[in-house]
Amino acid sequence: MAKTPEKTNVMRLLDSVGANYIPHFYLNSGAVSGADVAAVLGEKADRVFKTLVTVAASGMNYVFMVPVNRELDLKKAAKSVGEKKIEMIKERQLLPLTGYVHGGCSPIGMKKSFCTTIDLHAAECETIYFSGGKIGFQVEMMLSELEKALKFSLADITK
Repeated sequence: MAKTPEKTNVMRLLDSVGANYIPHFYLNSGAVSGADVAAVLGEKADRVFKTLVTVAASGMNYVFMVPVNRELDLKKAAKSVGEKKIEMIKERQLLPLTGYVHGGCSPIGMKKSFCTTIDLHAAECETIYFSGGKIGFQVEMMLSELEKALKFSLADITK
């Protein structure tokens, strides 16, 4: 029987606030894209969320979570956080800013707390999946449980 991988910092943080979640592992699966991850998990792509980090014209950073089969609408996203314009940060800025690498970025446990907005579609899902903080790790949980670990708002932010 395969050994269960160690817990990530995300999982330890969820444990520390008493949040219920289900860990999922897809190590050595070859999954790279969000659609690949959804397929490996045997889940619909609209329940698997990617974490996107942006910067506004004001210089403030914002985090957005959207289903892997949808695209962040930058205008809607900017409006949702009261900014005139936002853009994606450069990939090389992700690790120093958040502590996470591309493909393993979670909204939980970043170096700093950022204003986080989740696409409104998540409210229609019993549970959502998102990065467990490392490539090959996902956590599945209800939004009500996620609220124990992360302050977020819901908004229509996809195209």
